[in-house]
Amino acid sequence: MTLKPVPDHLKKGLKLLFVGFNPSIRSSETGHHYANPTNKFWKILFEAELTERRYLPSEGDAIFEKGFGFTNIVPRPTRNAAEITKEEYRQGKKVLEEKIRFYRPKIVCFVGKGVYLQFSGKKKADWGRQPEQTVPGVIDFVAPSTSGLVRMSLEEMKEIYSQLTNLLD
Repeated sequence: MTLKPVPDHLKKGLKLLFVGFNPSIRSSETGHHYANPTNKFWKILFEAELTERRYLPSEGDAIFEKGFGFTNIVPRPTRNAAEITKEEYRQGKKVLEEKIRFYRPKIVCFVGKGVYLQFSGKKKADWGRQPEQTVPGVIDFVAPSTSGLVRMSLEEMKEIYSQLTNLLD
């Protein structure tokens, strides 16, 4: 079985670009971002009032039309982020920065602190809006990974993601 990358949802003028580590096996199989049933991404967007209802992974096009885009720092699907190589991160960082510079979303939300640290080269970061911008004019925002492997409570995640709602207003 050959796993395929999940297509980006990118266009100029996005309000919010979500950047994950890489697609899951389930996302590769379905062609939809955050498609693993254990992933809390779509539930958290609704709980944090970023969306008016809980969308399904298959409805990514509908949320894209609302100004929310999707990409990953590494396009290769894996079972977990530990399978990503240093070289894939190095290449992914370069390509991701080019995408952000070209499409210029208002906010880039890194879905996982590790994604942001790999991208920015920083050693640590707090949750939420970052004091410095990696790409001038684009807000960097660090949020928890929504993977089912993450042991943070849904309430804690919701609090962090709801800060995006305020930034968008």
